[in-house]
Amino acid sequence: MSEHIPVAGSTEDEFGVPVPGVVLPQEQWARTALKKMPDGVLDWAHLFGRNAARVIDIGCGNGRSMLVSALARPECDFLGVDILPVVIRYATRRANHRGLSNTRWAVIGGRELLLNHTAAGSISEVHCYHPQPWYRRDQVSRRLITPEFLSLVHRSLQPGGRFVLQTDHPLYWGYMLKILPHFFEWRELSGPWPEAPAGMTRRELIAVQRGLPIFRGEGRAKLDLDSERAMQLAESLPLPIFNADRRLLELDRLEQGMGLSAGGRRGVQRDRRNRRRR
Repeated sequence: MSEHIPVAGSTEDEFGVPVPGVVLPQEQWARTALKKMPDGVLDWAHLFGRNAARVIDIGCGNGRSMLVSALARPECDFLGVDILPVVIRYATRRANHRGLSNTRWAVIGGRELLLNHTAAGSISEVHCYHPQPWYRRDQVSRRLITPEFLSLVHRSLQPGGRFVLQTDHPLYWGYMLKILPHFFEWRELSGPWPEAPAGMTRRELIAVQRGLPIFRGEGRAKLDLDSERAMQLAESLPLPIFNADRRLLELDRLEQGMGLSAGGRRGVQRDRRNRRRR
């Protein structure tokens, strides 16, 4: 990533759509990187220096969706996570330049975060936009949205806490709609997000500009489902073993390649190679 220091008051855009917020004078920049995930359960009050509503953005990418929310809701604290270090670096830089001290960013998987670092009933909202469908047969086990993952989301949320999910993959959405109502009072949403009508995420911008449908919904954690029963339920539900539509691979390439510097693209490729070696 370039070390270029942006000019105060400047903006940027992706695919012709402005990135939320403007660059502040350097003395107002924040420090938002969570460079190392602490052992055990996260202490949010220590991390942010206050007690506030807690929001997690899983698979946050370069940060667009969380920037939208953090700017609109300064009374909430936001944690964005992704498994690619290069996109977390971009997200952190953007949040720092906008003085968003109510955000933190970390390199970690969503399942790992909820399983190992999130206390039961401690989160107000969990957001997940465009989880990777993984196209090859040998990658199916990497799909994030499974019954076990949804049970972890349910466990992490406060009673009646909110879960937001979005994808442009119709087969993945079809699977989600079969599983989600077991854990959440679920409803599908039509039309764009009011706070981001052009698109909440980078991936959504690409899909919308190509005329593809976006599937979105939200739900509240079921109040009559405790954690033990949720885990038992997860074991009885089918896994996401559908055959993915490879025509959407092109959108993946666009999302991962456009809007990054040459160094950023190399970083994405390096992160992927390292992940495959693990």
